[in-house]
Amino acid sequence: MIQSMTGFGKIDFEDKNKRILIEIRCLNSKQMDFNFKASGVLKEKEAGIRTLVNQYLKRGKVDLNIYYTNLKDPAVPLINQEVVTNYFAQISGLKEMEKRPGFEELLPLILKLPDVMKTGKQEMDESEWVIIRKQLVQVLEDVRSFRLQEGASIEKDIIKRVSIIGELLEKITPFEVNRLEKIKIRITEKMHELQSNTDFDKNRFEQELIYFLEKLDITEEKTRLKNHIDYFLSSMETREPIGKKLGFISQEMGREINTIGSKANDSDIQKIVVMMKDELEKIKEQLLNVM
Repeated sequence: MIQSMTGFGKIDFEDKNKRILIEIRCLNSKQMDFNFKASGVLKEKEAGIRTLVNQYLKRGKVDLNIYYTNLKDPAVPLINQEVVTNYFAQISGLKEMEKRPGFEELLPLILKLPDVMKTGKQEMDESEWVIIRKQLVQVLEDVRSFRLQEGASIEKDIIKRVSIIGELLEKITPFEVNRLEKIKIRITEKMHELQSNTDFDKNRFEQELIYFLEKLDITEEKTRLKNHIDYFLSSMETREPIGKKLGFISQEMGREINTIGSKANDSDIQKIVVMMKDELEKIKEQLLNVM
């Protein structure tokens, strides 16, 4: 089944000790493009989180935001006593020169100096990480379900358009018969004209005629295009990521359609070729968002 690269998942979990907010947004990309934002306490878990995301999502532009707040032990500014002592000693020396010492008078000034205040680091034990990981897995499952649901819609549209190309290919056959008849008539007329020419080389003419007819023949191109269509549809049945593979097959389909158009030398067939190209372009647009 086809899986889309577009997806979204979010969870907001809270109990008496903590709050966890996890949000994932996915867009299409040629490779895995992973962007991670999290509270400082989760930074050290980035390698494990990246591995988990790769396991579930495999490909796409993935933005993951995780916010963890310890409600029981929130991060609050703490006084850096060592820095305060150092500043106080220096400023006290200046005050002593003016005979005006006093901690109460100096304290407001000291507290405005750089690095006096520091932020206490939140701690997260392993049991907390187990809970966060469980919530993250749930969001990843939601994103994958979202991708599968959208992928089903894309798959339906692609199958319809590939089938249309197959139907248009069949419509070429009656026009191809008429085209050959028209070519035969034109060749016969030219032969009558050439027979009146004393310099006419019949053997050379037959060689050129065979070469000309071979160049106009589109049987091989039609057969290859039919095979590509069958291969495309059978490849869609796999559960593995197949976006790139289907992209390659669609390129081969495009080559055969273009060759049929260039060799057709018939306005009716050219119209069919244009319609096939239009369907193929819509397929390629859809494949840009397929895993």
